[in-house]
Amino acid sequence: MKKNPDRLLVFINKRINMPKETLIACHECDLLYAVHPLPTRSTAKCERCGAILYQNKSNSLDRTLALSIAGLVLFVLANAFPFLAFQMKGQATETNLLTGIVELYKTDMEALAALVFFTTMLVPLIRLLGLVYILLSLRLNHSTLYLGRIFRFQQSLHPWSMMEVFMLGILVAVVKLDQMATIVPGIGLWSFAALIFVLAAAAASLDPRLVWERQGIES
Repeated sequence: MKKNPDRLLVFINKRINMPKETLIACHECDLLYAVHPLPTRSTAKCERCGAILYQNKSNSLDRTLALSIAGLVLFVLANAFPFLAFQMKGQATETNLLTGIVELYKTDMEALAALVFFTTMLVPLIRLLGLVYILLSLRLNHSTLYLGRIFRFQQSLHPWSMMEVFMLGILVAVVKLDQMATIVPGIGLWSFAALIFVLAAAAASLDPRLVWERQGIES
């Protein structure tokens, strides 16, 4: 069937001439939609592929800010207090988050030690600090020159946060060592476990569209 080029041109011009802030592209199939206000806790989905376009999350920025601050407190507790204590033959040994990384480095596994440090400590800390900085700036109505770049960088680090994998490895080691020694979980372990859930909750409650809209910049 022969397409009408004039009709196609008119359709494209209508799309292009629409205000940019009123358009959103589906992340799966690239179909363009006009953005309309949604009721609280509702979701807009693509009619072509069913992917989620955007959501209206209740108190998204304030909730994410509170969770991020709580995450920073838990991060400090996880590093300041003992992680695990091993009691064997009357002797007790305490470990913290850095103990495993240091031991990997001492056994000539510098690359693995650096990877564990990056994915389980550095990335979560940068994500939390970035969220607090961005959301607190928006909450106080402070205009920040590099807010967009910071937010993009913070979002790009999400796949590198592997605290869940680290926690799973610890649980496997605890199960294997349970018959050899008495293992006592410390405050650091419980704080680290809580931090995993807090980070997941912060990521789920954050609506990136609101960040771009409040700052008046494009994503």
